[in-house]
Amino acid sequence: MSFGDPNNPYGQPQGGQPGYGQPQGGQPYGQPQGGQPGYGQPQGQPGYGYPQAPPVQPYGGGYATGPTEMPGGVKAARVMLFVIAGLQVLGAIFGALAAVGVAKAKDDPALKDDVQFQQVADLSVGAVWAIAFLILAWGVLAIVLGAKFSSGGNGIRVTTMVFGIITAVLGLYPFVVVGLVHTTLAILITVFVGKSDGGEWFNRAQR
Repeated sequence: MSFGDPNNPYGQPQGGQPGYGQPQGGQPYGQPQGGQPGYGQPQGQPGYGYPQAPPVQPYGGGYATGPTEMPGGVKAARVMLFVIAGLQVLGAIFGALAAVGVAKAKDDPALKDDVQFQQVADLSVGAVWAIAFLILAWGVLAIVLGAKFSSGGNGIRVTTMVFGIITAVLGLYPFVVVGLVHTTLAILITVFVGKSDGGEWFNRAQR
């Protein structure tokens, strides 16, 4: 038996002919032809064990931080808070002066027949001082809220809206004459802070 015999099926194949168990074309089994991906590997996709990068998440998905600059409406609301605070300080000063004046003039014989003055005097000096203190405290609250606009969260936004609603109501009653400016400013503050851009600002991711 000769391995060079072309009729021998067990001999070495000659002339580039594939042997037994070998596919035509010279490629062994298990290896794809023409650079095709192997079995179990999808075409055009990275191999197993190499995950793709996650997609970019929209605002609120943990990647974006929200607006980086305070919206114009929120800036305007903060300025209005400071204006209300200034008006409250002026009101507290007038209230304190009224309390001092009542204390000095309460026992003046010349004013005992003055009905209007007696009505004010009946409130007592302590009540006038209490009103002056409340006016001043409301102004301090306006300053604190305005100062927190840069770093405050949604709690500051909700508190500011409540502040604006209460101030608007008090401007209508009982302080109708002197409270019209307060009412106008308070309504604008509530609207500007309550808008969608205001919500995005106060709900942004804090650094």
